[in-house]
Amino acid sequence: MNDDKRMIYLDNAATTKTAPEVVEAMLPYFTELYGNPSSVYQFAQKSKEAVAASRETIAGALGAKPEEIYFTAGGTEADNWAIKAAAEAYRAKGNHIITSKIEHHAVLHTCQWLEKQGFEVTYLDVDETGIVKLDQLERAIRPETILISVMFANNEIGTIQPVKEIGQIARRHGVLFHTDAVQAFGQLPIQVDEMNIDMLSSSGHKLNGPKGIGFLYIRKGVKIRSFVHGGAQERKRRAGTENVPGIVGYAAAVERAVRTMEQRTARERELRDYLISRVLAEVPYTRLNGHRTKRLPNNANFSFQFVEGESLLIMLDMEGICGSSGSACTSGSLDPSHVLLAIGLPHEIAHGSLRLTLSEETTKEELDYVAEAIKKIVERLRGMSPLYEDFIRRQ
Repeated sequence: MNDDKRMIYLDNAATTKTAPEVVEAMLPYFTELYGNPSSVYQFAQKSKEAVAASRETIAGALGAKPEEIYFTAGGTEADNWAIKAAAEAYRAKGNHIITSKIEHHAVLHTCQWLEKQGFEVTYLDVDETGIVKLDQLERAIRPETILISVMFANNEIGTIQPVKEIGQIARRHGVLFHTDAVQAFGQLPIQVDEMNIDMLSSSGHKLNGPKGIGFLYIRKGVKIRSFVHGGAQERKRRAGTENVPGIVGYAAAVERAVRTMEQRTARERELRDYLISRVLAEVPYTRLNGHRTKRLPNNANFSFQFVEGESLLIMLDMEGICGSSGSACTSGSLDPSHVLLAIGLPHEIAHGSLRLTLSEETTKEELDYVAEAIKKIVERLRGMSPLYEDFIRRQ
């Protein structure tokens, strides 16, 4: 039991702590500069200017133009907008969409919904490390293909996709390319032109910004319908009063993420690799899920044979450790992760998975405590497993 009341937070892929300077940047827009950016008087212009400056900061981080950044309520909305609105706008050209089997549910469920509207969707396989096979992608393209949507980096296993190459293939075939960069933006350098990205989704609370704010980058020239109707905000493409504090906070978080990226991610990689090495060396019948090196700097995902992921999480929580068994959006579900099944894990091993995602505040001492706790808990859970007993007897 966790007697010293310590709390070690290793679920930064689910959400991050809002940075103090982000909160500070937001505060005036709640109480002093609370004008509606759409109003014409001078007081409201301060809010309008803040939104414009924030758009510029975010665009600069991607090598995009400010007018290509559209604010949303988060990553899920941005994914829905990109896919549904592109499908509608390009329907005259074709009805075929390509995505991968390991996308976030915001993409997968949107594609499944489009299938009910008469669109055809190809779900690409990935290799055992979670990487999309480029030759399979190219073969899947048909004359009626209008959109390829492949995530930048996976939210569960951390694997980074060959985004630039996917963008080149899409460009060569005249197909739009959207990437869900919710986990990658702020952790990896992203340049939309260099990587041939036409649309990109992101969410503020994954990089020490506030919740309830995200954006969709839409390359100039991409035909896309309005997503929310009602007013002229976001160049008439998304109606509704802008979330000024959220937008300002998001820009402050982006500015901070870009400034600290090199040092921060180098340290996270070092600690991530330390944790991975300890767990793999000290806990038998364990595997690392995802690519060993082409993975997000802060992501470690393990599967422990003969262990139920949920019991593991509950017992880690009792030791003051916050982790997850996969995406925060599915952690209420008892089905094994679709990502782990797609990389070829059998159900029983996929059930025993643990995702730990570090932050810049994580220390080596904390990871030692976590590694010891995992060792102890896995041993205890296996001691209660008749399957493990049989397995050992047969060895």
